[in-house]
Amino acid sequence: MTDLTGKKVLALASQGVEQIEFTSPREALEKAGAEVTLASPDGKEFQGMESDWEKKDFFTPDLKVAEAKADDYDALLLPGGTLNADAMRLDEDARALVREFLAAEKPVAAICHAPWLLIDAGVAEGRKLTSFTSVVPDLKNAGANWVDEEVVVDGSLITSRNPNDLEAFNAAIIEKLA
Repeated sequence: MTDLTGKKVLALASQGVEQIEFTSPREALEKAGAEVTLASPDGKEFQGMESDWEKKDFFTPDLKVAEAKADDYDALLLPGGTLNADAMRLDEDARALVREFLAAEKPVAAICHAPWLLIDAGVAEGRKLTSFTSVVPDLKNAGANWVDEEVVVDGSLITSRNPNDLEAFNAAIIEKLA
């Protein structure tokens, strides 16, 4: 098993996050020894969802997105969920963090609807990416090379399509961090 002791991962999430797309990578990373910190735009408790409809658990962030610094972490985790991804793409601090992580060549892992944030951060153009099917036109319009694969690694950027791809997504994150 890969040992990620001492590695720190920042997860960005908010109301409507697809719960399993946050909890599954978090659990895999923590099992490998990494520390996962949760940030949300307002720093307030929010509720996860299943398939954008079924309400799930509540999560309390460790800090606000504006308080997070890329220098303090080894990787960035962007779970999906339509409401969550839409809120994140509008947050300038979240967009700036994505750019900072990628500029430092630190892993950025986005699943499902989370690649919306990559588009609005201005980092999708020319990248090979995957996403949830409804995000495909947006990625193509942003100049990304969209492919239908369970996990795509383009440099330090890792993307997956949906919760069915979590095993491959989690493995790719851990491999990139190792």
